[in-house]
Amino acid sequence: MPIDASLVGRKSEPLTRSWTSDDALLYAIAVGAGQEDPLSELQFTTENTAGTPQQVLPTFCNVAMGGGVSLPKDLDLTKMLHAEQAFELFDTIPVAGEVESTGEIVGVYDKGSGAIIATESVSRAPGGAPLAKIRTSLFFRGYGGFGGERGPGTAWERPTGKPDHVVTYTTRADQALLYRLTGDRNPLHTDPSFSGRGGFPRPILHGMCTYGFTGRALLHTVAGSEPKRFRAMSARFTKPILPGQTITVSIWADGTDVRFQTTDESGTPVIDHGTAVIL
Repeated sequence: MPIDASLVGRKSEPLTRSWTSDDALLYAIAVGAGQEDPLSELQFTTENTAGTPQQVLPTFCNVAMGGGVSLPKDLDLTKMLHAEQAFELFDTIPVAGEVESTGEIVGVYDKGSGAIIATESVSRAPGGAPLAKIRTSLFFRGYGGFGGERGPGTAWERPTGKPDHVVTYTTRADQALLYRLTGDRNPLHTDPSFSGRGGFPRPILHGMCTYGFTGRALLHTVAGSEPKRFRAMSARFTKPILPGQTITVSIWADGTDVRFQTTDESGTPVIDHGTAVIL
């Protein structure tokens, strides 16, 4: 079933989004903060530790600020996979806040075996300057072949040299149950019957949870654990992982330009074509 390319240009009405200190704390725990050492990331997991004011993980913007462009209701969500995610921050995310987000469908691409719908949203404090720009691409298996554009290519290449940083994290067996509390209740990540219809033997971990783990690795190794230095991140999802599996983030830094790749236990990329801007 093809997707109508005329969806491009569809915009959402302005959507007011807000979050609290608790939301930011829950997100941090949901993407593994403090999991290896509970005392290592207290600035992201607590609000009342002496001498450690609460801060917000940069990747939290994807949860707190994304615009809500509606997709066609006849799309089969068991055929949907997260393809790419990117964000740009124009300021540090406050511990609690409110933004007005406006989203737009900016691309519908024919990949043959499926189709990609790309959306972009801009979030700003009410009456204020933009705080974040977020771009999301979703891949729908079986919806290609309608003769549309294939979409923009990429010149990204994995650096040949040794990574400047290598970080390994082990996700929890119940990681998906934690992450779903941040707002993504897609049963693909919790319901075996639903994930089975999508071709997965058991529920998979949210791609955005793996993305959050990867963002933590970038923050702590390249940005010195300072969110104000973390300005942008973009990556492609290439393979899901299961809750409980181990991931490794390889990072190459060249000034403010950073490239990264996240692999599973077999060395297969699960997040690829990674780029970040860290001051």
